[in-house]
Amino acid sequence: MNLIVDIGNTRIKIAVFDNRNQMIFYTPVTPENFIKTVQNLEQKYKLTHAGISQVGKKPKGFDEFFKTRKIFSVYINSNIHLPFQLNYQTPHSLGADRLALVAGAVSKQPEHNTLIIDAGTCVTYDFIDKDNIYHGGAISPGLQLRYQSLNNYTAKLPLLTPPENEILPVGNNTQNAIHSGVIFGLVHEIEGFIVKYNLKFKDLTVYLTGGDQKLLDRYIKNKIFVSSKFLLLEGINHLLNLNK
Repeated sequence: MNLIVDIGNTRIKIAVFDNRNQMIFYTPVTPENFIKTVQNLEQKYKLTHAGISQVGKKPKGFDEFFKTRKIFSVYINSNIHLPFQLNYQTPHSLGADRLALVAGAVSKQPEHNTLIIDAGTCVTYDFIDKDNIYHGGAISPGLQLRYQSLNNYTAKLPLLTPPENEILPVGNNTQNAIHSGVIFGLVHEIEGFIVKYNLKFKDLTVYLTGGDQKLLDRYIKNKIFVSSKFLLLEGINHLLNLNK
């Protein structure tokens, strides 16, 4: 079975995929709980391979732990076998998470114009065309970075987090005005990117994924995308299988 590890900027996510490529386990973990969690999974499942995507800092003892295991590990980067062609000027700087997201989309719908939007710490936009050529995309601040910047670079604006209750475009106090600006600002950014890509590329498929996917899904009224919560993990698993 495949152990899948996504070391993000904010969280670490762990999954297990069986031999039919079905995800049978998933959990987010803290760096402190990572090794204990994997040890428990070793007792429950026969882990033979590991796919690792890293953009954040590795947990303490990570490398030493895997060196003592009989688990064939693949680290996602631009040098491994990819199911698409890279048309990117600096492939060495292309994040493992972006490579995995594109691989996940290709595994679901190859040879199709596809835009993948990952709403996490940063919001990434990645485009692959119907000839399976990856062209790049865009990177912008995610929701939490937008909240933090308003607090860090102003004297009086408070640090907020996205509210559970629905917000309105017209904020009737300072907190609601911040929520409106941050959330609807990102919503309109996403909608704008989708419109621009739709104008240029026919039969475009759009995936929306990432930690803030569920929240943004509430506010994007036109359902012009496919919500895919585990696209990154599925992509890591796909790349691992290609490189065993």
